[in-house]
Amino acid sequence: MHVSLIVAGPLATISGAYRYNRRMADGLRGLGHTVQVTELAGRFPDPDQAAIYAARTAWAAIPDGSVPLIDGLALPAFDGVPLSRVTALIHHPASLETGLPEETRRRLLATETAMFRNVPRLVVTSDPTLDRLTREYGAPYEHVSVVLPGSDDPPRSTGSSGPGCTILSVGALIPRKGHDILLRAMSRLFDLEWRLTIAGSALRDPVHANGLHALAETLHIGRQVEFIEDITDTLWLEADIFALASYFEGYGMEIAEALRRGLPVAVTNVGAVSTLVGPEAGVVGAPGDAEQLSKAMRRLIFDRALRRDMGEVAWQSGRDLPSWDVQAKRLADVLESGG
Repeated sequence: MHVSLIVAGPLATISGAYRYNRRMADGLRGLGHTVQVTELAGRFPDPDQAAIYAARTAWAAIPDGSVPLIDGLALPAFDGVPLSRVTALIHHPASLETGLPEETRRRLLATETAMFRNVPRLVVTSDPTLDRLTREYGAPYEHVSVVLPGSDDPPRSTGSSGPGCTILSVGALIPRKGHDILLRAMSRLFDLEWRLTIAGSALRDPVHANGLHALAETLHIGRQVEFIEDITDTLWLEADIFALASYFEGYGMEIAEALRRGLPVAVTNVGAVSTLVGPEAGVVGAPGDAEQLSKAMRRLIFDRALRRDMGEVAWQSGRDLPSWDVQAKRLADVLESGG
């Protein structure tokens, strides 16, 4: 099978969706399939003329007999293209991104509703996303397949060696990830010793990323917060807590990674998070509530025994997550069978 995977922007971008795309491309190749990746230039998810031109050019270059697999972030740029043989890979609808102007959100909602109803095959990364696409966007249930993200078998996090608490957050520097809420929550903990690393790309929204840096300084926690582009094994190994204050997650790959590494988590109850995080593996709060998150973080930072117990539950629950090899085979079966 020849697959033409089309994505918005560089596939090296640090985010869960892009990691899913990379790992699935590698997994399909490992199964003997050919995967041709095209990275579109331009603005996404609300496409500008550069994005639309790049999409048309990529579409014209798809070889005969290839299976077009278009990432959902890039999909709106293909509006008007006859997509009778396309599989759309939807991590979450682009119209659900936080911080979009209302006019843009309405335009994306109309575009995605029409495309989800007409694209012959959709692959989503969680059951809650399947439910949302069929219930709110009118996608035919029989056209949608769920292919969960996979997971590796990484070493268990050992935690920091210092007297304070090391907190790790992983996610692109975009409004939907709620990093501003996490910063506001942490600023209330001025009486505790902690360090926060936020690992994520600023490419999607440089203005918001710059605003996060400024917010940390305004809240007088700039010395305790570090922003980096790349996540490393060392950061995972030395973390004591994983925290993410998302407004929405299609699945939550970073959260699954934290569980897999035995880290207690402080996250928000959005998307598939409730299916990932049990009540004894971490704390789950409402999105946008900095005060509630701050209280949860205080409890976790202060109580080492609680962190240890939650980390053990997280480690055990992480053993049940599917592997990338199994999920790549599932995607291959969907693409080959037509649904």
